[in-house]
Amino acid sequence: MKIDLYLVGIGTGNPEHVTQQAINVLRSSDIILVPNKGSEKSDLANLRYQICDELLGSKKPPIFEFDIPKRSSEVEYLEAVDQWHEVIANAWESTIEHAQLNAVQRIKKVSLMIWGDPSLYDSALRIAERLTPKPSVTVVPGITSIQALASAHKIPINDVGSSFLVTTGRRLIDEGFPKDYDKVVVMLDGNCSFNSLIRSDFYIWWGAYLGMPNQIIFSGNLDDVADLIVKERKKARDEHGWIMDTYLIKKC
Repeated sequence: MKIDLYLVGIGTGNPEHVTQQAINVLRSSDIILVPNKGSEKSDLANLRYQICDELLGSKKPPIFEFDIPKRSSEVEYLEAVDQWHEVIANAWESTIEHAQLNAVQRIKKVSLMIWGDPSLYDSALRIAERLTPKPSVTVVPGITSIQALASAHKIPINDVGSSFLVTTGRRLIDEGFPKDYDKVVVMLDGNCSFNSLIRSDFYIWWGAYLGMPNQIIFSGNLDDVADLIVKERKKARDEHGWIMDTYLIKKC
């Protein structure tokens, strides 16, 4: 059964960051799929429910959860990601089939609420390619953590006439600070990879839970604030069970 799949960017968790287009799409969906990443990250699912409750109200479609498995650490990274995507695609399909069994009419329009924007370090588009039959896909853009980071610190991301790079913590450790860039935005960094750099040579703008009431931001010479970021990051993660942080680094 071919579906119309809507990948809806919902920003960084603040309902005020959700666009009117996103609200309209969610309201008109037959069902909404919400990922369940386990009890430690239940806040992430709860935030999606809160967004639906606040923005959709009585027009909220039925919501169905699907389990997100942990990615294997026993095989090479790209192979592990490939296997992980296949399992998630199967979870989407089985959840939609389950929803259809309990539906009065055929389920045609399915929405997934995507943290940030579906185009930036999110795998939903790649996972959608694995569905059989392939769905008709529509992407609804959302505010990214990069935009929220710049807003929180009141800074432009790029310098005049210059470019910047968006990369991951893994690549920062493996490859070092890119030679052809003065500024680098780092995402998906669970290991505080900025500590792999010569700290006195860099300035950092860091933020977590960007755009949310519990937002945390720090900025300064990396040598001055790195230890504070590590400490506060661990404290926040222990308190909430999860953390999403992003940072911009510039050569001094």
